[in-house]
Amino acid sequence: MRWEGNRESDNVEDRRGDGGGGGGFSFGGGSLSIGGVIIALIVSFIFGINPLTLLGGMSGGSVQQQAPVRQTPANDTEAKFMRVVLADTEDTWSALFQAQGATYQPPKLVLFTGRTSTACGTGQSATGPFYCPADRKVYIDLDFYRLMQERFRVSGEFAQAYVIAHEVGHHVQNLMGLSDKVHGLQQRMDETQANALSVRLELQADCFAGVWAFHANRSRHILEQGDVETALSAATAIGDDALQRQAQGYVVPDSFTHGTSAQRVRWFRTGLDSGDVAQCDTFEARRL
Repeated sequence: MRWEGNRESDNVEDRRGDGGGGGGFSFGGGSLSIGGVIIALIVSFIFGINPLTLLGGMSGGSVQQQAPVRQTPANDTEAKFMRVVLADTEDTWSALFQAQGATYQPPKLVLFTGRTSTACGTGQSATGPFYCPADRKVYIDLDFYRLMQERFRVSGEFAQAYVIAHEVGHHVQNLMGLSDKVHGLQQRMDETQANALSVRLELQADCFAGVWAFHANRSRHILEQGDVETALSAATAIGDDALQRQAQGYVVPDSFTHGTSAQRVRWFRTGLDSGDVAQCDTFEARRL
């Protein structure tokens, strides 16, 4: 992925090392085993809105005072990459919103270690990256990318960018009022119905990530050979069916909250191939 020298976003809070505790994921001999991490990721809806927010368990939480934001060291390549990717999403969505006569309000990206306070409650590494609509911030412990490589055999910068673009996709849904509508409907549904609606919300965020990639590549030529394949590999690895098979050896479709591997790949490709937000209407789609 070509990103060096591109604009960096100022909308990043670096809380790493601010005493959040935990030190990321613990493998074996600790409080969370490898299997526990995978199960936690499933239960916590990898790559999505904070699960307790979706269930309504965290609504109304207050924002705790945050530690001062650290300056990113000049040699911190990971954080620099995050700033560039976030800036790219800002440029892309600002242009798309402007074309519709609207103004895009970018989210904050919070880098943390172990755990951190959010307007949706306490964010933890084991939850994976997530978006909190209450404070309009995307949260990620960068150790998650190492987990992607170690546990899911997924690596590559564009795969990492896809993670951020998916979470920014949830922010776009929030700005469009879709998140509130979905959460309101879920309160009146049984668990199976609510899960099915969550799948449509998540697949749309995948599609929005593809829309970003289409426009970013057309404007700034960010894609190199093999980049798309790494993103598709990431989408495949974190499909509900793939995760459940890895964790328990079988799948329970009624419990899906993000969609199958095939569905996630299909909707990311829909956005990537079309660049059209209108093509991402998963809520009206007959076939996911």
